[in-house]
Amino acid sequence: MTERGFLILDFGSQFTQLIARRLRETGFYSEIHAYNYSIDEIRKHNPFGIILSGGPNSVYEPQSPRRDVKELLEVAPVLGICYGMQLLTYQLGGEVERSDQREYGLNRVAWRETFGAIPSDQQVWMSHGDSVKKAPPGFQVVGVSDSGHPAAMKGPRAWGLQFHPEVSHTFKGTEILRAFAHHLCGASPTWNAPHITEVLIKDIRTKVAADEHVLCGLSGGVDSSVVAALLTRALGHERVHCVFVDNGLLRKNEFEKVLAAYKETGLNVKGVDASREFLDALKGKTDPEDKRKTIGRVFIEVFDKSYDHKINIKYLAQGTLYPDVIESVSSVGGSVTIKSHHNVGGLPEKMKLKLVEPVRELFKDEVRKIGAELGLPKDMLGRHPFPGPGLAIRCLGEVSEEKLRILKEADDVYISFLREKGIYDEIWQAFCVLLPVKTVGVQGDGRTYDHVLALRAVTSMDGMTADWYPFDFTLLREISNRITNQVRGVNRVVYDVTSKPPGTIEWE
Repeated sequence: MTERGFLILDFGSQFTQLIARRLRETGFYSEIHAYNYSIDEIRKHNPFGIILSGGPNSVYEPQSPRRDVKELLEVAPVLGICYGMQLLTYQLGGEVERSDQREYGLNRVAWRETFGAIPSDQQVWMSHGDSVKKAPPGFQVVGVSDSGHPAAMKGPRAWGLQFHPEVSHTFKGTEILRAFAHHLCGASPTWNAPHITEVLIKDIRTKVAADEHVLCGLSGGVDSSVVAALLTRALGHERVHCVFVDNGLLRKNEFEKVLAAYKETGLNVKGVDASREFLDALKGKTDPEDKRKTIGRVFIEVFDKSYDHKINIKYLAQGTLYPDVIESVSSVGGSVTIKSHHNVGGLPEKMKLKLVEPVRELFKDEVRKIGAELGLPKDMLGRHPFPGPGLAIRCLGEVSEEKLRILKEADDVYISFLREKGIYDEIWQAFCVLLPVKTVGVQGDGRTYDHVLALRAVTSMDGMTADWYPFDFTLLREISNRITNQVRGVNRVVYDVTSKPPGTIEWE
């Protein structure tokens, strides 16, 4: 993206993406890059400021991630957080040592000189085993922790924080980030939905030539819907060819309802029934990654047959989001694939199409705001996230038509229940999982041997971390009774109380 903003250099902190979120929430565009992002590329960005994230290493260890902070200071003001503060100290002539009293979790900072509109005694979140023993020349220690360690320091062109202002546990932590952006860097908050939309439309028109067309695969979810509307606004109805595929793995009656909604919003959309192809391809497959890759392959094959090849289609649009990119590639060290993302990666060479991913650098809440700016209906934007592979990864083990019938019926009862009780919007994502397990039950005075259904409901900001939703027990009893009474094939319901981490939101 061409927007000027802030660069966050990732040294391995689990909170790095939260720094970007908090800055954007306060109106300042930000991007995350690896700690060793080249200085030439950094200069090209002309950032207002540079932020060094935290990380699990010690700056004095030979294998710790390092870079020259002096050259960064020549480009823009710098904020060092946790490991970032220690790196500033270490390289600018101060001293860092292993602390005899490590600080993890909630702590307090007594401020001698505050950063922005924060109290002189502030609750913060710490996570470090090293501490600054002596600040670099020209720096002042302006905040001290309960243990007496330097918690904040201030220099002529750099600030350092031993705690994490980006996490919600730090009281008014966003105020500190805002103060850095505004007071030290001189930036103004201009990152909002109208401006983001304008920037994205300009980027699309720059990338896609006037005689080129785009193929857009729709899933019914928020991301692809917003991408289609955005491309249509930028390029016009005739140049954006949307394909909505019924893969047999959607929710109950979803294909018909969503296709009608797309047409009402003015999209140039074609509905394709390919459910037989997908179900046939999934026969015998039980491994989650195998199922995901099979679905991705068939999607590409269906797309390739779904449009007129005489049209000058040069691009395939995807609704890739920033968390997809962050989860798929590790900034420090080797990457670990938790699960393949259907929106991240290349395309088969036979398609001979280039990718256009207009919301690749945005978070989910930003995408929803853009959708509202484009006039998409509220019920479309407020939908819970739905995975690209659909119900295939909520049907554990091999997928069959009978299992899908059970899952669709149960999901319909569950989601309708949440809407009826007025709690659907309190939950980030809710769904059913059909387990490859049968248990004995008693229904209608008779013995049954039927499936176990797991309910999942989580709260989250963006899906990177999540916690299970604390249902009232009376509601759990009621929804369990409804499902076992109304859905033939289920005689036992359980509720998943696992957060992310250690689990993922989806089961596969």
